[in-house]
Amino acid sequence: SHLDTFDPKPKRKELMGPTEVIGSKADGIQVSGFLPKSAGVMDKVCVINSMTSTDGAHEHGSYILHTSYKMRGTVEHPALGAWVIKLGGKHKEDIPGFVAIDTPPELSSGGFFGPTYGAAPIGDPKQGLQDCRRPASVTAPDFERRLALADRLNRNFHEKFPHEDVAAYSSLYDQAVRLMKSEDLKAFDIGNETAATKELYGESRFAQGCLLARRLVEHGVRFVEVSLGGWDTHFDNFTAVEARCSEFDQAYAALLNDLASRGLLDKTLVVVGTEFGRTPEIQPQNRGGRDHHPAAFSCLLAGGGVKGGFKYGTTDGRGSRVRENPVQISDLNATIAHALGLPLEEKLQSPSKRPFTIADKGVPVMGVFA
Repeated sequence: SHLDTFDPKPKRKELMGPTEVIGSKADGIQVSGFLPKSAGVMDKVCVINSMTSTDGAHEHGSYILHTSYKMRGTVEHPALGAWVIKLGGKHKEDIPGFVAIDTPPELSSGGFFGPTYGAAPIGDPKQGLQDCRRPASVTAPDFERRLALADRLNRNFHEKFPHEDVAAYSSLYDQAVRLMKSEDLKAFDIGNETAATKELYGESRFAQGCLLARRLVEHGVRFVEVSLGGWDTHFDNFTAVEARCSEFDQAYAALLNDLASRGLLDKTLVVVGTEFGRTPEIQPQNRGGRDHHPAAFSCLLAGGGVKGGFKYGTTDGRGSRVRENPVQISDLNATIAHALGLPLEEKLQSPSKRPFTIADKGVPVMGVFA
């Protein structure tokens, strides 16, 4: 809910319910009282309050958010992270360029680029990257012998079916083996962090994901996504939003402060995205729930050359419609791509020879940049 987070309407109690509104470290920016720690870092944040879309279903909205394209039965579009690696390359060869923490695989895939460009998936951040170490019962020579045997067994198949997807999976296995032997594998182990740093982020799964994300960025992973679900507040909105915000709030503020203290925030773009907002109307029959509302919602940008303590775009007095400077989801993704220095106009073809660009027809929102 944008109303209960970053686009509150303090004079409209009939819309806000029990949500209080507080000031922030940035002049002119107010946030929900559920977000006290985020309020303390808003001087680092650009709030886009004029996001708008026409897709109010989770599956379709999430897909557009991650790919810039509407779902089609004839093509699987690459996730934004896959585009970043395809167009911009990896920072380090031995470590994945794209990592997704608690993100469904259908929203973090390489799409028609192939599996090489899909995200390395992480479930529990405390456990890091699973199955990435050689079992103690297998010696190094045995491991190499088994790899060579698998290669011989696969060779005939590869020669018989010289397809790009087959070659991509072979390349993926090679990358996995390199990572197993790399010093960069330690990037996935948040157990190496100090007690003070762990306390800064908090103990929740999302908090641990944000801490892992900072480690991965520090070790050269180019694109990291951390997902936090549970915002579908048709029933009992205010209790649910307060619970979700308590998990988000500390971790988000810690991530920005931690990146800034390490000199990484200026060259790291931190994006908070969602597929849509929630209705201004409160549904009393659903214990104060809010329904889907794609017409107006909020997203956040921080670091990476954007203006801190800045608010872009406005909604009307109800938070129902965009009043000024509408931003489509494809525009948000184009803004991310521009911040990363990627070519927005470069066209890449799907297997059916159709041309696609990283953000479809999106246009960067230049007004958010310093």
